[in-house]
Amino acid sequence: MYYTYIGQVGNDFQYRVTLKLFRDHFSSGAQLDPTALIGVFDRLTGATIVVNTVPKAREVQLQLTSPSPCITNPPVVFYDIGYYEFDLTLPKSANGYVLAYQRCCRIDGISNLGGATGVGATYTAEIPSSLPDATAPINNSARFIGPDTVIVCANNPFLYSFAALDADPGDQLSYSFCQAYNGGSSGNPSPNPPASPPYSSVPYGFPFTSASPLGSAITINSVTGLITGTAPASGIYVVTVCVNEIRGGIVIATQRKDLQIKIGDCETARALLNPRPTTCDGFTVNFQNDAPPSPLINSYFWDFGVGSLSDDTSNLATPTFTYPDTGVYVVKLVTNRNQQCSDSTTTIVKVYPGFFPGFTTTGSCFQNPFKFTDTTNTKYGVVDSWRWNFGDPTTIADTSRIKNPQWTYAGAGTKSVELIVTNSKGCVDTALVDIIVLDKPIITLAFADTLLCRNDAVQLNASGTGTFSWTPPVNIVGANTPTPTVRPTTSQWYYVRLDDNGCINNDSVHVRVVNAVTLLAMKDTTVCQGDNVQLSAVSDGLSFAWTPAGNLNDPTIINPVATVNNTTTFLVIAKIGSCSANDQVVVTTVPYPIANAGASATICYNTSAQLAAVINGLSFTWTPTNYLSNPNILNPVSTPPRTTQYILSVYDTLGCPKPGRDTIVVTVNPKIKAYAGRDTTVIVGQPLQFNGSGGINYLWSPSTGLDKNNIYNPIGVYTSEMDTIKYKLVVTDAIGCADSAYVTVVVFKTVPSIFVPTAFTPNNDGLNDEVMPIAVGIQRINYFSIYNRWGQLVFTTTINKKGWDGRINGRLQDSNVYVWMVSAVDYLGNKIFLKGTVTLIR
Repeated sequence: MYYTYIGQVGNDFQYRVTLKLFRDHFSSGAQLDPTALIGVFDRLTGATIVVNTVPKAREVQLQLTSPSPCITNPPVVFYDIGYYEFDLTLPKSANGYVLAYQRCCRIDGISNLGGATGVGATYTAEIPSSLPDATAPINNSARFIGPDTVIVCANNPFLYSFAALDADPGDQLSYSFCQAYNGGSSGNPSPNPPASPPYSSVPYGFPFTSASPLGSAITINSVTGLITGTAPASGIYVVTVCVNEIRGGIVIATQRKDLQIKIGDCETARALLNPRPTTCDGFTVNFQNDAPPSPLINSYFWDFGVGSLSDDTSNLATPTFTYPDTGVYVVKLVTNRNQQCSDSTTTIVKVYPGFFPGFTTTGSCFQNPFKFTDTTNTKYGVVDSWRWNFGDPTTIADTSRIKNPQWTYAGAGTKSVELIVTNSKGCVDTALVDIIVLDKPIITLAFADTLLCRNDAVQLNASGTGTFSWTPPVNIVGANTPTPTVRPTTSQWYYVRLDDNGCINNDSVHVRVVNAVTLLAMKDTTVCQGDNVQLSAVSDGLSFAWTPAGNLNDPTIINPVATVNNTTTFLVIAKIGSCSANDQVVVTTVPYPIANAGASATICYNTSAQLAAVINGLSFTWTPTNYLSNPNILNPVSTPPRTTQYILSVYDTLGCPKPGRDTIVVTVNPKIKAYAGRDTTVIVGQPLQFNGSGGINYLWSPSTGLDKNNIYNPIGVYTSEMDTIKYKLVVTDAIGCADSAYVTVVVFKTVPSIFVPTAFTPNNDGLNDEVMPIAVGIQRINYFSIYNRWGQLVFTTTINKKGWDGRINGRLQDSNVYVWMVSAVDYLGNKIFLKGTVTLIR
């Protein structure tokens, strides 16, 4: 609401007042009222002066029709605006006046009202009092002139102007966020008369307030009225801005603009580089645009800020750059460089690698303090802060800011200790270590039980943090050390006590004393020559030595593996200190049975091979037995259909339990498939090209008319004395496997031609059932085609002696005359074209 000063008549002042109401064009709520009730009240007492019923002067529509092309999915901004105007005459007042209009209800679901419903609105304007400035009522109210249409995208930077214009010379303006007023209710949506001031605030929902209606990331410039910052989540927000009119250093009136700003789920094409921590683990830095992805961004240009380099740029969306040295660099990103929707930003990158956080701890029991020592190493700058969290769940005071602190835990268990450490170059890193807090100190024994030969000595061995003491004090030297020497005459338990500043733990060692060593080696055994055998013994000895050692995998253990080629006697000595015993094992070797399966063979398909084996043993087997004439003899006949491997296993009873084996392979060559070609015709003097196949070697017989008879592709030329010749072709492979085929050549004593009968009778009597081309001296038929009297193609082929049976689409045709055409090429390359007619007779 705003007003314009018109003039003064006596002590009365005249104003032209305008109420400007906005309504979302697509709202399902009430339309703009035809009249508005505007009350005038004493600004100090709230007394009603007058209530005016103001008709709507006009209604206009305001739409943002061309949103920026640099915004994706922009929200629709479309308002219906009603103007209510009237003239107002008021006497000079020492208190001043408040003009107010009230209406319910604002739309439901307003984001910064915490889900409140049925919230009304009060819009006001103030007319100054005559105190202390008698000229103050001669005033034009500040009038907001900022654009009413704006697109705001969630989580994106934006600015929106609430700037106002004051027509009075010398007046100054000051802006601030202020309360949006409630007013009216669902039961009384248009109060008559409007309520008098003061007015209550709308119920803002956390974390929003009247001073931060869009959240803490949005601020307003008190001088310009420009609000800036990063928008909150999408939704509708009530924003009210107050502008103070200041005259002569005194605020004479406050005008308000209450607007519901729609924040859309849209995105702008922008460049954003968030502040980066110092790079402390190398010279290579990864970059990306920190703004949400936008399909409007077509290109990227990065300048990594190394002034001494000319190639410190990139056009990648997510580049990686390795800096040549330490330092502070200004990195610039330009999106859509030299294109529409271009944007740019910069950030600072600090490169100081060589920062390695760490710490060590000493301590064991929860009753005693643990000491923590910082071991952080930095190559650049100095370590300048420490923040410890000792991981004690019993308190929140388990922290420290000193370099090398100590802490006493309230209980035992695993504790996660965290150290966050920084250096003077801005590096920040964290070291995490799990430590074990005990209820007693740890004793580590080298052994808990041992054997000792009588009159020998042994050194006990314990480790841990604290003071050691051993009992009983009998035959012991160094009882207050972790490694005493004992010399008991009989088996004895020795007990150790560890005291770590009052934390006590106990353990024990059993020293068994013997007068002799027991040893019983395994029985003698027999093995196959060259095989391995595992030796063994039963003994209470502590050390062992087998000889000869050269045949053993480890001669110092009780159960070594021996490899024997000849009968061998193995001696074993067992010791406990100075006590020893010995025994022996005889390993007898027996040669493997001899198996000689003979030589491998290669045979033709469907033929046999005679096996010829030789053995030195008592029995044998063939594997597999398939395709053998008799698997129980050494020289069976093998007739395999495919290549087969035969294994001969030979056995005897001389002591070697394993068979001797030999393997042969009977290779079966593939079956030969000889082919001499199809029967054909030829004319006298015309060459005929043969083309046999199927093997490696070829022999044609008889050789009549052939230029060669021992190749796969001879050429035949025939005289008038020759008639019909039937050739046999014998084909062999590399080992002489053979197959044969035949081809018949009919010699015509005529020129090359294609013969077609003049009539045929397709009645399935086996005579003249088809009409076909009969080629003589022809290399190939390009086509043989038959047409009916309407020119329809009824049959075509390129194959000699392939005919038509008088059917079209499977239906028998009646008697009629058909036209045929044939195109062919003879063996000399000459083209032949013939045509004629043939009669189908029923």
